[in-house]
Amino acid sequence: MKAGIRSNWSNAVLVCSKCSRKLDGGFGPRGRTPLAKALRKHLGLKKGRKGAAGIVEVKCLGVCPRGAVTVVNGAQAREWLLVPAGANLDAVAGDLGLND
Repeated sequence: MKAGIRSNWSNAVLVCSKCSRKLDGGFGPRGRTPLAKALRKHLGLKKGRKGAAGIVEVKCLGVCPRGAVTVVNGAQAREWLLVPAGANLDAVAGDLGLND
């Protein structure tokens, strides 16, 4: 027997929480918001599986860049992004394919 739960997500984006923690936020108007939260707010996404896309913080993706956060779009898992602190969220959303 297979059990499943539906979501409205068109994409699942994984954001490294360890990188975010090292930056002490680094995004949003004051530069204090973690990337996942800032991106979710910028795109007007609901939390949880009811949102149009899922932005999920994961423990560590193992890349650990200096001054940036590692991000993976599950639909384009071959290319990972390194998002520097203070990056333009419109550009980040575009690179992740979330502007649709």
